[in-house]
Amino acid sequence: MISIVIGISSGLFIVLLFVILRHFDKKAIYGLILSGIGFLYVGFAWTDLQALVINSVQAIAFLTFAYYGIKKSIYILAAGYFLHGCWDLAYNLFGDSGLIPSHYDLFCSSLDFTIAAYILVFNRKFSVNDLNKQVDKSGISD
Repeated sequence: MISIVIGISSGLFIVLLFVILRHFDKKAIYGLILSGIGFLYVGFAWTDLQALVINSVQAIAFLTFAYYGIKKSIYILAAGYFLHGCWDLAYNLFGDSGLIPSHYDLFCSSLDFTIAAYILVFNRKFSVNDLNKQVDKSGISD
C-alpha cells in the first residue's frame, strides 16, 4: 500500500512541478519521462538474456509511444502511460520478478496511471499551449 501512495505522490509531484514550470513543453517532458521509464526495466534485467530481450522490446515500444505522442497526439502519450502501468502490473507474466525491486510494480503503475489521468483530464491545457506556440511561431498576435 505504501508503494502505491508513494507512486501517486510522485506522479502528482511531477505534474505539479511542470505546472509551476510553465515554459517547458509539456508534451516533450511527458514523452521524455515515458521513454525513460520504459528503459528502467532494461537496467534491471541486464543479467538475464531472455528478460533483457523482452525488456528491450518493451522499452522501444514505449519510446515509440512517446515519440508519436509528442508528434501526433497527447492521447497517444496518455495511452502510453496507461499501457506502461499495465506492463508494470503484468511484468511477472513475462519476466523474472526477482530482477526488479520489491513493490516496484505497484509504485510505477500508480505513478503511470496518475500521469495518464492528468493528461486525459487536462488535455485541453496541452492543446491551448500548443496553439499558443503555433501562434507565436507564425507571428500572429491578438
